Amino acid sequence: MHHRRLFRASRLLPLACLLALSPIVAAGEGAPERQPPAADLVPSAEDTLAQRLDAHGVRYERDEDGDYRVVFAWQQENRSQLAFVAGSAHVLGDSAVREVFSPAAPVPAGGFSAEQADMLLRDSQRNILGGWEIAGDTLFYVVKLHDDADGARFEQALEIAAQLADDMELQLTGEDNL
Repeated sequence: MHHRRLFRASRLLPLACLLALSPIVAAGEGAPERQPPAADLVPSAEDTLAQRLDAHGVRYERDEDGDYRVVFAWQQENRSQLAFVAGSAHVLGDSAVREVFSPAAPVPAGGFSAEQADMLLRDSQRNILGGWEIAGDTLFYVVKLHDDADGARFEQALEIAAQLADDMELQLTGEDNL
């Protein structure tokens, strides 16, 4: 089951058809909370990321936090998944890094079992781009890219994060809530 759907863009449905499918979107909520301290963020040049995404044909909505929300769907499996590009970038020396993330599952009360935590760490090591992180009470797959990456790189990171998060959601919960 691991990584069974990586790079299956031919199964994606148009975003406009999917926005109402997600309980997070339907409730009018934005991305689950992943905000670092404000001192670590740099306001993005509003036009540059949007222009790069637009130029590559990435369909998104901006949420109330300023994040770029993308919905992926896989018709054959009747599943969908949210993925986000952070609206702000993190300072890294003289450059900036932007997070692409997708929520995978709620963290169980008391945290993940030792076996689950070990599985997540090993899965992070196997994945070339990104890894598992917990923020608040949610498990996320997170990819960190230099903020000057082009639209194609952001789209690729969004697809990877969404696919891996959806696979993990299915493995951990057996559901399709995110």
